[in-house]
Amino acid sequence: MSLLLPYAFARPFLFGLDPEQAHELTIAGLERTQNTPLACVYGGSRVEDPVTLAGLRFPNKVGLAAGLDKNARCIDGFAAMGFGFVEVGTVTPKAQPGNPKPRMFRLPQRDALINRLGFNNDGLDAFIANVQRARFRKSTGSKPPMLLGLNIGKNAATPIERATDDYVQCLEGVYPHADYVTINISSPNTANLRTLQSDEALDALLGTLAERRKSLAAQQGRQVPLFVKIAPDLDESQVAVIATTLKRHGMDGVIATNTTLSREAVAGLPHANEAGGLSGAPVREASNRVIAQLRAALGKAFPIIGVGGVMSAADARAKLAAGADVVQIYTGLIYRGPGIVREAASALKRG
Repeated sequence: MSLLLPYAFARPFLFGLDPEQAHELTIAGLERTQNTPLACVYGGSRVEDPVTLAGLRFPNKVGLAAGLDKNARCIDGFAAMGFGFVEVGTVTPKAQPGNPKPRMFRLPQRDALINRLGFNNDGLDAFIANVQRARFRKSTGSKPPMLLGLNIGKNAATPIERATDDYVQCLEGVYPHADYVTINISSPNTANLRTLQSDEALDALLGTLAERRKSLAAQQGRQVPLFVKIAPDLDESQVAVIATTLKRHGMDGVIATNTTLSREAVAGLPHANEAGGLSGAPVREASNRVIAQLRAALGKAFPIIGVGGVMSAADARAKLAAGADVVQIYTGLIYRGPGIVREAASALKRG
């Protein structure tokens, strides 16, 4: 109950604030209290349920999705919650403010959020410095440390035809510090970014990154897995093309999915027509559909991380039933608090 009671008290206060203000307050609090005795307020023992994917040993099947900790400030705080893996970012080469505020909106009637943050972050150098400060790899005693994914993107000011330059720069910067790297081509909040999911653009981007990884692996003596994060707003033929392209360029896994542009599930609600990506419960079915299509196209062995609408243990199980190997949580953590991590990990361990 130590995980659940404090959040039950904190949530009404946080939900009384502007969503982005609540987010910043939470991140600042985690940053100040991680690696201190106060971490017991949100900390909990990790469920041990290891699974090996892309040559990596995931301590359990529940991870944190990118976007919650864009600047990698709270890696140790999230590690304390019992995640098997944590993904931070999206980071871009240069710092950028993102889109104008307000840019985050709650739709509590549907356990949902809309955000149009736009890759607001402090830039690659600050991100790497924060990753290097994290202690999670040294603080687990005899247990293997959780895994760390570093999520990379492009600056808003970079023309889409030069996007590859930004991804290469980020890959070079994060490579020595990552257990895996995620190539984010699916945020709806950077102009034209999703066009990188199309056949020729994806082929060119992944081809370049695969070649750059070869030289980085030779220099550093280890091959870091590359995952690609895709949108839920794709039809079956688009998913099939992406699956073929992932295999052609030796990608190690896929993350399905990012937020949705669809508003069908929230029509008529306050804030439903705000621009941005919709996350939480309404994206669950679209995400599961894409996961199932990917699994059919990619075969049994190709790693899939399922994300989108995991608000409960049952939702986490449904992701695996659709074809995912492990899951990630973001909006569920905001609505349910840290207790959802252990609840979902325990349920997946039981099968």
